[in-house]
Amino acid sequence: MSPSRSVPFVDSPLHWEISDELFAKYRELIYREAGIALNDSKKSLLISRVAGRLRELGVASFAEYYNVVEDPAAADERGRLLDRICTNETQFFRDPRQFLYLNDEVFPRLEAAAARDGKRRVRAWSAACSTGEEPYSLAMALLQRFPRSSGWQIEVVATDLSNKVLGAARQALWPIDKAGDIPLHYRKAFMLRGTGSQTGKMKVGPEIREIVSFSRMNLNDPVYSVSGPFDVIFCRNVLIYFDKESKTKVVDRLLTHLAPDGCLFLGHAETATTITDRLVSVGPNVYARVPEGSGAEAVAV
Repeated sequence: MSPSRSVPFVDSPLHWEISDELFAKYRELIYREAGIALNDSKKSLLISRVAGRLRELGVASFAEYYNVVEDPAAADERGRLLDRICTNETQFFRDPRQFLYLNDEVFPRLEAAAARDGKRRVRAWSAACSTGEEPYSLAMALLQRFPRSSGWQIEVVATDLSNKVLGAARQALWPIDKAGDIPLHYRKAFMLRGTGSQTGKMKVGPEIREIVSFSRMNLNDPVYSVSGPFDVIFCRNVLIYFDKESKTKVVDRLLTHLAPDGCLFLGHAETATTITDRLVSVGPNVYARVPEGSGAEAVAV
């Protein structure tokens, strides 16, 4: 048996240095691939998050790794690079104000529209779903209000750039200590407590998993692979990573998939009214289309 490859460089910080010129190349590649704009202060973030991947591959330096990921045939490895760069912080029912807005404002409008048109169908899109807490939260809120036993058709589409987090989302399995993030009535109705080898874990019940679908999608792509329209689009805590040009393009693309009377939900540090004049603020980081010819102006909430 041949001896294993020696990789003494992994413990030497010198091998993890990145020149300004090389960092600029990484920034350009990441921006081109994902629309994520890294400023000069993010060099240490790139090093800390990607160094582990170099160790896994036995690559001796960031310069050598750049030669790997910039190869046109290395799409899979570029995906792994982006997995490392993306921040995937999330939780169940994050920002309760927005779920309250759904319940008090959006859901009654959907019920009124169904009574008027006879169409009992609601579609929601979680456009940066991370490990799944957001789309499953949406599904719980929707099924609680619009039960399939009453003839409602509910669909939640969930997309993300990262294959890694999508894999975790499809498993729908979390430590039981996350149960506190889920309101009790949803927890009792839709969550399962693990037993035996799954003790200490919880899983989303089958009724919820049946209505949520996951797929990989890059918000930086010129055309989105989902089929609208959607009554609700959640795209929270994503725009903060884009520059003004990319933000504008993403919001414009999202609007092509938003129903005429639908709502776009952004993160607490994001706003749409400084990006486009096609949206008006109607709730806590919630936006609706400005009616054509209305002359409506954005309203701070």
